[in-house]
Amino acid sequence: METTLSRFRSAGAAVALLLCSASVAVLGGGPPAAAAIEGAGTDAGARQQRLLDKLRQRVQAVDDRLDGLLGVYVEDLSTQATVEHHADEVFPTASSIKLAILYELFRQAEERRLDLAEVTRPPAAGRVRGGGVLQELDDRVSLSWRDLAVLMIGWSDNEATNLLIRRVGMDAVNSRLDTLSLTHTRLRRQMMDLPAARRGEENISTPREIARLAALVAAGEGLSPARAAELRAVATVADEASPFRRGLPPEQKAISKPGELEGVRCEAAWVDLPGRPYAAAIMTTYLARDADGQRAITDLSAAIYDTFDRLARSSPVGRALEERTAPR
Repeated sequence: METTLSRFRSAGAAVALLLCSASVAVLGGGPPAAAAIEGAGTDAGARQQRLLDKLRQRVQAVDDRLDGLLGVYVEDLSTQATVEHHADEVFPTASSIKLAILYELFRQAEERRLDLAEVTRPPAAGRVRGGGVLQELDDRVSLSWRDLAVLMIGWSDNEATNLLIRRVGMDAVNSRLDTLSLTHTRLRRQMMDLPAARRGEENISTPREIARLAALVAAGEGLSPARAAELRAVATVADEASPFRRGLPPEQKAISKPGELEGVRCEAAWVDLPGRPYAAAIMTTYLARDADGQRAITDLSAAIYDTFDRLARSSPVGRALEERTAPR
């Protein structure tokens, strides 16, 4: 089934072809002009590929100095060019899996299986800790499912996440991932369930799949325009603990969901860079020092942004046509 992203890409290719044809007509048509345009495009593509090769070298340099394992996937959503580094290896997702729960919540709302505005009163007994604000509130608090989604994304609230998992169903989340061809991405336990983790029931994904999940959330795949806009509004609530966001300019609109466990740091993201939107995932595991994983994510986020910002601001031969927006 054709996805929303693929329709966007097909439409973009058609527009580009029409613009190219119009340019040939204005220049007088004929083989010489067409050949010149084709040659310039090929040369520009080769130059941009070399710039992406430089980014691949920067990814390798981070991996070389990291005492742990690293996986990276970056996709240019305007051209589908990718930068991949162990992109299909399975990593623990930690809280990055919360994007899958968020997406299922909104799909069920679209299918009228739940009402995002419905209010629930989370019981005080048995609330899990480890992140968020619900663990600090009493049993008189009442929140909608949408409110809980905001807490899950912006404050990585584990109790809010577990309430949402129980509401939408773990099996439903995984079935939805199957329909999206994200078959290596799995929700296998609730948050802070250490016994389940010890049984090997870890939440997992690959850099390629979790980056594509972030892009699908951004596109509102399968949702009405209004529902997709509401999903993006929740998904773009910034988690201030995000090491990925530290590599972006403060005003840059993005979806980014960090995750951390002992020996694990990861993040999945979509960055709405004008003219050059991209999806990315940076995942680490077996870390000797957790801080090194966070630093790797920030360094690579800044490197990715720097590369795509230059591509977005430059002419086909590489002249910068707009001022740079400096990362943090």
